Amino acid sequence: MGYLVGLKEYLGQFYNESIFEQIVDSEELWEFHLHGLRIIRGRALEDLTYDLKVETEAQQEQVLSKVEIKLLYPAHLDRSVRPLIKTDRGVQKLDISPTLSPRNRYFVKNKSLFPLMQDKDVVFFTLLEGEIIRGIISDFTRYEITVSLKGGNLVTILRHSIYDLRNKKGRCFLKSFQEEHRDWEKSHLFVSED
Repeated sequence: MGYLVGLKEYLGQFYNESIFEQIVDSEELWEFHLHGLRIIRGRALEDLTYDLKVETEAQQEQVLSKVEIKLLYPAHLDRSVRPLIKTDRGVQKLDISPTLSPRNRYFVKNKSLFPLMQDKDVVFFTLLEGEIIRGIISDFTRYEITVSLKGGNLVTILRHSIYDLRNKKGRCFLKSFQEEHRDWEKSHLFVSED
């Protein structure tokens, strides 16, 4: 048994925050990557429990199911961000639908995310439709992970859209792998209580 120094405090401060509340307050244009390889640009009008009401550039109101949103970033970053999003064609061919039940998602434990974030390890997120996001974890909450890409631009990934997470050595950080390998216990942040 043991714990990661700083994790409890971090979760107490940030875990229940929501990017959706922030973007409604910002009144900025955002780019939303949706399931079905769709991208829309708009302003968030209202953060609903399971949906997000947006006004598109064409000034049409649209309600987006949050489970359909894979990642988002401020629209003015599109020319910097889009070229950095690569695709794993093998994952894309799997044709994975959004996973409604949390228990069936590809889960990443907070114990795995926190040391990766603190150590500023370069990681590779693969999303359900094969998009690959390479960067450094900037922060995370219950539902989101913000990644700093090359150039320092921030992209927010919705945790429900993750298919895989690996470091530069190819080490997997999904819960299914980490339950056995427990890499967080190898972190310099880990304090054993034995």
